[in-house]
Amino acid sequence: MNFANLFFIYAFLPAVLLLYYVIPNIHYRNGVLLLASLVFYAWGSPVMLLLLLAVCVVNYFLGRGIGKAPGEKKGKVCLVIGLILNIGLLFGYKYLAFFLDTISLIPGLHVSVCKFAMPLGLSFFTFRIISYLLDVYWEKVKAERSFPLFLLFVSLFPCTVAGPIVRYQTIGESLRVRRASWSDLYVGFMRLSVGLGKKVILADHLYGITEYYFSGNLRSLTVTEAWFALLVYALYVYFDFSGYSDMAIGIARMFGFRFEENFRYPFVCTTISEFWQRWHISLGSFFRDYLLYVPIFGKMRIYGGLFLVWFSTGLWHGASWNYVIWGLYFGLFILLETKIGKKRMKKIPKLIRHFYTKIVIILGFGIFYFTDLGRMGTFFKSLFGLSGNQFVDTFSSTYMMNNLILVLLGLICIFPWVPFFQKKLEKRSWTLGIAQCVCGILLLALFVFASIILVNSTNQPFLYTQF
Repeated sequence: MNFANLFFIYAFLPAVLLLYYVIPNIHYRNGVLLLASLVFYAWGSPVMLLLLLAVCVVNYFLGRGIGKAPGEKKGKVCLVIGLILNIGLLFGYKYLAFFLDTISLIPGLHVSVCKFAMPLGLSFFTFRIISYLLDVYWEKVKAERSFPLFLLFVSLFPCTVAGPIVRYQTIGESLRVRRASWSDLYVGFMRLSVGLGKKVILADHLYGITEYYFSGNLRSLTVTEAWFALLVYALYVYFDFSGYSDMAIGIARMFGFRFEENFRYPFVCTTISEFWQRWHISLGSFFRDYLLYVPIFGKMRIYGGLFLVWFSTGLWHGASWNYVIWGLYFGLFILLETKIGKKRMKKIPKLIRHFYTKIVIILGFGIFYFTDLGRMGTFFKSLFGLSGNQFVDTFSSTYMMNNLILVLLGLICIFPWVPFFQKKLEKRSWTLGIAQCVCGILLLALFVFASIILVNSTNQPFLYTQF
């Protein structure tokens, strides 16, 4: 089931909310949420629901085993078993075919394997479980004693299919005790409206432009077309994924959960390190907390840790070498900035830092898109005019001008206007209530407008559901 779907927005979600708020008892409310989450997951993958349930059963008992003896031999054994099973499951479904295909490139070797459809949200719920097991072992959280609550934590429908990667220590307490007020419903609905607008009005239309350019003859692209296509693709990925995150955070807020932010206006960054502190925050913090300081590299732990984090970040996004290259590409710039140092980086004029980061980020999206390395090379040749292609022509200029308003709207929306105006209005408290009322009306209009677009549009899945 897709968040940006009329059935979900006008039937599934209202029905779950109504049933949830009719029941006053938190235990029964959790039952409603659990049932809704299982139905939501089974809607897209009925057979894989059995796999999700089996994974939850096994990890529930492993977590209990770790919780009874954290730091002791029994706890270590349970942790190792849990890591092997969860990483093995992820590897088997997502990376085994890629690994064997890579081995088959060696002369004289040919290994084939049947490719299975990957369970929805596998990368997200396995990472949530891994973080839970490690946090129990490190005694950051206590092992969950209730299996229904553990199952709800893993399957909670706002974040199961495409994140964010919500940790147990963030919502563990809220599973038992939480209150959702009218304010939570209002704020949640407003956040849902913003996410829906990002997806339906911006991302889906930007996607059409990127497909127009990237699916055709890459050699025939002019230099300006290639850069324009890359900019549009970067905007598409941002609005698609941040839109999903906004909707997930908003929906969870309606039920009393407070997820941490997953995007904080990443394109306002002045360093690549800052970009990754603002982009897909839940994934970045996961790798930083659980991989960066793994004590297996000795004196080279700084370089080894960075390599491991960025190799894993790239590979997490997909079983293809372009994702690995993409991850290491950003890791290289972060290493460079680390060597330069924060103080020296700040001495560089801000305008130059902005220009540097935007070029690096946009070029990175070119690596991210092309799973075919041959087509990637062709595109980058066109990008720098090395294919004998023109800098600009009349037809390309016309198409770009026809889509310029949409792209400009996207560029405007990447800036933190909401925090800016909130800060201004806080100084004038008498206008705050009026501003909130106007904001609510505008977001309601946005929600209605996005819904109207959905009536006659093809349902485009969220990009990150494939990861």
